[in-house]
Amino acid sequence: MYKKILAGLGGAIAVNLLHEAIRKNFDNAPQINKVGEEALNKALDKVDMKITNPDQLYAATLAGDVIGNGIYYATTATSGFNVASGLLMGLGTVALPEKLGLDDSPVASTTEKKVMTVAYYLFGAIVTKWIYDKIK
Repeated sequence: MYKKILAGLGGAIAVNLLHEAIRKNFDNAPQINKVGEEALNKALDKVDMKITNPDQLYAATLAGDVIGNGIYYATTATSGFNVASGLLMGLGTVALPEKLGLDDSPVASTTEKKVMTVAYYLFGAIVTKWIYDKIK
């Protein structure tokens, strides 16, 4: 079980490293972090809390993203559902924000952003599977 968790965390970290490198160096790149920040503050609003410091909001969102994605990849990308899990996660990241009342423009305002967002999560699943195959 711990090998699946390590592989899942590896895939999640890989997604975030890829996302951050591209987001900071290219125009019109997806900003998945913005959707996560909005979602976190909406959830915190339900308990009368809010993170107003941008650095703290970014850090909390990043931590939640790595943990959540790591668990997702550990349970899906290390099984027979491996590459498809990344594809489905990417499609969900593009399609669900608007349906959840969130601003989807950081990930879905252009075809380029949509394709890149899906590709990031597919990359994470591939990295997870690769790590898992190497350590199992």
